[in-house]
Amino acid sequence: MRLLAIDQDLAKDSYYAATAPRLPAFAPLDGDARCDVAIVGGGLAGLSAALDLAAAGRRVLLLEAREIGWGASGRNGGQAIHGLACDPEEIERQLGLDDARRVWAMSLEALDLLRQRMADHDIDCEWQDGFLGVATSARKGAALAAWADRIERVYGYPLLRIPPAERPRWIASERYHSAIHDPQSGHLHPLKYARGIAAAAAAAGARLCEHTPVQALRPGAQPQLVTATGTVSADQVLLAGNVYLQGIAPALEARIMPAGTYIACSEPLPPALIDSLIPSRSAVCDTDFVLDYFRPTADHRLLYGGRVSYSTVTPADLAASMRRRMVATFAQLRDVRISHAWGGFVDITRNRAPDFGRSGGNVYHLQGFSGHGLALTGLAGRLVAEAIAGDTSRFDVFARLRHRPFPGGRWLRTPTLVLGMAWYRLRDMLGR
Repeated sequence: MRLLAIDQDLAKDSYYAATAPRLPAFAPLDGDARCDVAIVGGGLAGLSAALDLAAAGRRVLLLEAREIGWGASGRNGGQAIHGLACDPEEIERQLGLDDARRVWAMSLEALDLLRQRMADHDIDCEWQDGFLGVATSARKGAALAAWADRIERVYGYPLLRIPPAERPRWIASERYHSAIHDPQSGHLHPLKYARGIAAAAAAAGARLCEHTPVQALRPGAQPQLVTATGTVSADQVLLAGNVYLQGIAPALEARIMPAGTYIACSEPLPPALIDSLIPSRSAVCDTDFVLDYFRPTADHRLLYGGRVSYSTVTPADLAASMRRRMVATFAQLRDVRISHAWGGFVDITRNRAPDFGRSGGNVYHLQGFSGHGLALTGLAGRLVAEAIAGDTSRFDVFARLRHRPFPGGRWLRTPTLVLGMAWYRLRDMLGR
């Protein structure tokens, strides 16, 4: 419950909540219910599964502890990018090259699916093509170029290399040495997108219940979800609550860790100014381990994210802290004010690979997107729907990935990770 209380405070000043039209509220669960598939979590993974399952004729009931899109799905940096949070070599080591190529192809399918859903369901969420990966030193620039070479050679995915001499035409910041550009990736308003998927799922026949936290999962041939206002019985259950499962699946929760990430948004800027900063209007992310990420918004603001906390402690004076990072990247914004500053928690795995699977044959889970889930969550929901329909072939590719609990148990894993993060921050400062 402590995490939910912290998150309540972090969400108060979200630019996304201030600018996304509110859906009509979905009523909480009131009494016992029976369905084909019960889903825990009203983020993009749960909503995407609900949409596909309901469209296929399944009776779907989704339980959300707060509001639709409340967590990372509605408060993230808005970047939809190729690949996974982990390096492809991690997938190759575990699954072999052939299946690693299948996983990479599915990550690209996730981008196509995102665009398809926007078109099919008329979701206006401010999509903008383009992603820039930027390097903060010559050493990291060489590593980024080598990575892009390998992605093209092994996975057949071309990326534009931007050498130092051409970098100023792409991003007006002396902080960066060089970059790569991907026109297929891009960015959007995540809360508008999440609410659009929710509306589509409801229209397809899914029942969505807000303000209905799940207190317990009773596994069995007919698994049950227990809430304060009723019990849901189902043939299959999908756990898509990520860091907010609140003790209902301890074995799964031990394999993910809440990582706080923080975002600030500038006041509206003159269009010419923001276009001069990132002429392609692409999303941008650097290659540091403790990375910064940013993008222009449709109303000409700069949305700037960074900092990572494993301690769940919110940085002091968040708006001022994030503004310093923004100005360190773009000195042109030294006189610009911050209009919103907020944060939230993403679920990370030890190896940064997504954690999909099932237990008892009828309880599925989707978690561990590790900050890279805006597009992949949509495909994950589709894979669960395919598996429930009897085709587990694609879901099982991901389910074969192995995941270990975080070291230190419940009490020691947080200080262990805080120390580890301090080490990686030092490496970033040294340009390693």
